[in-house]
Amino acid sequence: MSKIIFTVTNDLSYDQRMHRIAATMAAAGYAVLLIGRKRKDSIPLQTESYSQERLSCFFDRGFLFYLEYNLRLFFFLLFQKAEIICAIDLDTILPVYLVTLLKREKRVYDAHEIFTEQKEILTRPFIHSIWLMIERFAVPKFKNGYTVNHSIANELEKRYAVKYVLIRNLPKTYTLPVIPPQPEPWFLYQGAVNEGRCFETLIPAMREVNAKLLICGKGNFFEQTRQLIIKYGVENKVALRGYVSPQDLINITPFAFAGITLFEREGMNQYYSLCNRFFDYTMAGIPQLCVNYPEYAVFNKEYPVALLVDSTDPKTIAEALNNLLMDTVLYSTRRENCLKAREKWNWKQEQNTLIHFYHNI
Repeated sequence: MSKIIFTVTNDLSYDQRMHRIAATMAAAGYAVLLIGRKRKDSIPLQTESYSQERLSCFFDRGFLFYLEYNLRLFFFLLFQKAEIICAIDLDTILPVYLVTLLKREKRVYDAHEIFTEQKEILTRPFIHSIWLMIERFAVPKFKNGYTVNHSIANELEKRYAVKYVLIRNLPKTYTLPVIPPQPEPWFLYQGAVNEGRCFETLIPAMREVNAKLLICGKGNFFEQTRQLIIKYGVENKVALRGYVSPQDLINITPFAFAGITLFEREGMNQYYSLCNRFFDYTMAGIPQLCVNYPEYAVFNKEYPVALLVDSTDPKTIAEALNNLLMDTVLYSTRRENCLKAREKWNWKQEQNTLIHFYHNI
């Protein structure tokens, strides 16, 4: 049985994309090992059809964390036998490259994003220069790879002459629950609470919206978001749930009035994004407020499931959310489109491409 190893820097518990990929390849007959890291607040891993391993680190964030984790990952991989090792994003690419070079194993790159174009990296010139150097060194050496949309694939091809396959962030299908009438409508943001996700404008916008907001997730902007909630006096309107398991999100999301998908324009990574939550909201049958960026616009043209906005300032966000609340025709039309789109925008469309990709390697 051929073995595939996937490497990430998160703690595995909430990475829906990687669990879908690992489960798909295990079902296709591969031995799969998913490697992440163990944090102080990590919950126990669930038993899956594939193996999981979490590496413990002394450092939790920043340069020292990445240095320590990459060293630990290198030595861990060095003593693992596998036919293929797949680096997930740039932060695990170096140990995967070095180990596959030394052991003459096949390597794959899964580019979830354009790592060097994230806001938290772009705004730190020295850090940006280091990651850009790693990207320029390593990515051209990964001829086999895949990414989440055409924009990122085209950018990587332009930069490094690599032709990557598309494996989009589409969710698995599930049966929707019966939704009873809700006493009060509420909006949902699910995903990483990171820089560049417009919390600086979404939180003050909620002062003008006659509904509540639930934020499910954590990230590098979590504490700042908490302070913004206090600053703008919306403690009674905005709730921070923190990490929520994928299964719990499936139970929560269909009951929301609508979802929120916002990214700042600064940085190519935000502008060319195609995030999980866009499809997760659709799978749950709820419309959403979404930025009018290229990849979202393409999907929304096929099935108008979102109200697209060209600006992420507080006034525009508030007006758009209120529009969803007040315009019953606009809302019901988008909800109907969600129910149609979920039959097409699901993992069934992607898993055959993924399996074919690894069979070819």
